[in-house]
This record gives sequence, structure tokens and C-alpha cells, in this order.
Amino acid sequence: MNFTEILEDHTVSPGEYILHTPSNQVVLCGAFNKKLNEIRVLANGRMFTDKIDNFKKISLSNKERKEVRRSRCKGCRGK
Repeated sequence: MNFTEILEDHTVSPGEYILHTPSNQVVLCGAFNKKLNEIRVLANGRMFTDKIDNFKKISLSNKERKEVRRSRCKGCRGK
């Protein structure tokens, strides 16, 4: 798992998980506003807003992405 800085040409979409570096926790992006230089996120059931510089994007390798995707139960497939 690699963490990359969010630069001028990068965007973060709502629903994407990102790292909040001051609190060192993974949070869910709710809104990305480049003009105001802020991101609104959901962490521990609370919404808060912070500067874009305090966040990093999470990038997974193909191997890590395959590990995250698990097969589901096949019980309802035939119905």
C-alpha cells in the first residue's frame, strides 16, 4: 500500500478512502473542493473539513487489490 500526495492535477472523488496524516487514520471522502483548498471527510461517524495538504491518496498494487476482493457465498446465485 502506497500513499501519494494529492497534487494540483489530482482529484479525489467522493466515496474514496484516503489517509488523514495528522490523525493517521483512513477516512472516507465526502467532498473535494480545490478552490477552497479543503476536503470534507467522514471519520469515526463524524464529518470534518481539513486542508488538502493533510491528506494522501491510497494506491494499491494489483496483488493487494486481488487480496481485498474475496469471493462471496454462492447460495443465492441460482435463484
